[in-house]
This record gives sequence, C-alpha cells and structure tokens, in this order.
Amino acid sequence: MSANPPQDNSQPDAKERKIKPTVTLKVKSQDGSQTYFNIRKTARLYKLMDAFCTRNSQDPKTLAFLFDGRRIKQEQTPDELEMEDGDEIDAMLHQTGGSMVAKT
Repeated sequence: MSANPPQDNSQPDAKERKIKPTVTLKVKSQDGSQTYFNIRKTARLYKLMDAFCTRNSQDPKTLAFLFDGRRIKQEQTPDELEMEDGDEIDAMLHQTGGSMVAKT
C-alpha cells in the first residue's frame, strides 16, 4: 500500500478568499467632465482626491470635494459616508472670501 502524500491546502481557492468590497464613484468637475474611480469602501478618500487632481493637473489645495452638498474630509471613507455604486462627488474650485463691498 502506498500512502498518498498530504495535499497542500495553504492557498485558498477563489471562493474562500475574502474580496474587499469596492464602490464605483463618479467625480464631476465644474466644467462638466466626469472621472470614474473604483475604490475600496474602507479606503481614505484622500487617495481618490489626489488621483483626480493628478489626472486633471489640479492643485489639491484649490479644490473642494462635495458629497450630497457637504464637504468631504480627506480621512473619511466611502463606508463612513454610506456611498453606493454610482454616487457622484462634485469637485469645485475652492473660493476664499467672496464678500461684497458696499458703495457709500
């Protein structure tokens, strides 16, 4: 009788691997152009912001990113903001000041 050598089961098959959930988000700039990103739900959104600025030759300090009308903080994640596939992020030029000067 020959004994079968033990099988190496150290590598899980595709079904056993944990697939990290991702979400596809659309970033829309003020000129109407759209860029799509596929990002892990637990990834910090600064990665998306930096990638958008790099692709569009923008300085990250000049843009504000908004989701549902609220500014996104760099350390937030899609999970924290309850983002779903297809949600839209607005990339707006950051404006400082803007008060009117009254004539006398």
